[in-house]
Amino acid sequence: MATPEENRAALANVFTTALAIAPDRVVDALAYNAIAEWDSTAHMLLVSELEGAFNVMLDTDDIIDLSSVAKAKEILSKHGVAFA
Repeated sequence: MATPEENRAALANVFTTALAIAPDRVVDALAYNAIAEWDSTAHMLLVSELEGAFNVMLDTDDIIDLSSVAKAKEILSKHGVAFA
């Protein structure tokens, strides 16, 4: 099982890869549609990357609720991924 630090690093990597943004832009406050890179297409790529990186299957409600980095942590926590 990954440590919270490893999970935080993996989450940052997923966001930087899916959204093609610099790692320093991945902060809890980063929100859907707040930056041009996070559009509907990138959102679906992000969901796919999250599922692969954390070996989870997000349901429709989770996908709709995925509105920020902080919310991603909250959703993944429900699936047993620790960030703290």
